[in-house]
Amino acid sequence: MATAIILAAGEGSKIWPYATIRPKPLIPVSNKPIISFLVDQLRSVGVDRIRIAAGEHYQQYANYFRHQPFVELIRVMKTSGTAETLDKAWEGVDEKWLTVLYGDCMMHEDDLSRLVACDQTAALINPHRETSRNYIGCSVDNGMISDITGHSREDTTHHFLGFKLPAGFKQYLSTVSNLFRNVEVGMMVPDECFLEAALVDYQNDRNSIEGIIAKSPAFDIDKPWHILDANTYTNSQICDSIEDNVLEEGASIDPTAYISGNVRLGKNSGIGKNVIIEGNIWVGDNSEIKHGAILKGNNVIGNNCEISYFCFIERNSTVGDCSKVLHGAELSGMVFKGVYLYHYMEIAGIVGENTDLGAGTVCGSLRFDDGLAWHKVKGKREYVTPQYLANACYIGDYARTGINAMLLPGVKTGAKSLVGPGVILENDLDENKIILTKQETIVKDWDYNRYGW
Repeated sequence: MATAIILAAGEGSKIWPYATIRPKPLIPVSNKPIISFLVDQLRSVGVDRIRIAAGEHYQQYANYFRHQPFVELIRVMKTSGTAETLDKAWEGVDEKWLTVLYGDCMMHEDDLSRLVACDQTAALINPHRETSRNYIGCSVDNGMISDITGHSREDTTHHFLGFKLPAGFKQYLSTVSNLFRNVEVGMMVPDECFLEAALVDYQNDRNSIEGIIAKSPAFDIDKPWHILDANTYTNSQICDSIEDNVLEEGASIDPTAYISGNVRLGKNSGIGKNVIIEGNIWVGDNSEIKHGAILKGNNVIGNNCEISYFCFIERNSTVGDCSKVLHGAELSGMVFKGVYLYHYMEIAGIVGENTDLGAGTVCGSLRFDDGLAWHKVKGKREYVTPQYLANACYIGDYARTGINAMLLPGVKTGAKSLVGPGVILENDLDENKIILTKQETIVKDWDYNRYGW
């Protein structure tokens, strides 16, 4: 029996505001939780036993996977780090080899298959997509992992996505130090037991680790813009797979619709009069696209959605289940489940679950200086590229805006927050906060005498 463990107990604090109400691996990409991609891929490449190491949000995993008996949940709660999390989740597994994945990483199935099929200790690694300072990284020397270093200034070239570990590796997890010493001079480290530190100990005992470099794009989803980046790529993969129109039972396309690509329509979904679609789109069940809506392609639309009344949905954008995009609304990015956009608004970025945006809400995505907004993550400045990621707005779950609210490029709002009517939001807004304008007015006489009567 092939077994895999998915590490999914972390707090996800860097991806604020989207891990406030859910664990990070349950954040949706292209309308599917990150961890669900991993589970499906593991099953597809022959892994028949999957354990998920869950922490504070254990019950959300239990609910999501309740109909999948091959998924076993291990409640580890708060641990000293990924080494202890894996050590606890490994208990009772007596196979010779174990596949271990991070629950917030996405990879191509072919690359995962290469890892699972490996017959020696190995790590699936990906070239850094950002500065090496953002990763516990490594280098590769003649196909083998070398120089595992924490958040180096320049030295490492790759970061880890997953591992193939022998049964004997478990002993290194229980003895790992909470001080990660493989750092450059002058660097500081948190008090945490990292799985990568156990890998260093393993190598120091003259054991080798093969480096399997991902051949397809992979994503370590650690910050909010990583969600948007992964969504763009995954949408293209999903939509490129549609080679002809696919209409499930009860689905229909009105003859007045202009479609320059292929569409996949779920059960009872329809494309109505005067709709324009410029590319491939994937639509779930019981969703309607009608009344002159314009979609640019590579769009993934969920179940029970309404897309209508001359709205505009930009290329690579995603609409979550039970959401509405209506009446002149413009979307570039993604909205989670149960989001309402309508009445002449422009949204660029990510909108969290069950969020209602007031009429005329605008998220600016172009600065006067044509520059890129910088972001603050746990007090540290982050400079992001390209523009559509840096200047996007990131609106949390269960949030609201009032009419004519304006969100400047790059701002974030926390879960359960409210941006009041007419507010120009220049800085991030914490969760459970409301921001309102204080208006000063002048009242003067105004009558027909002004016109010379």
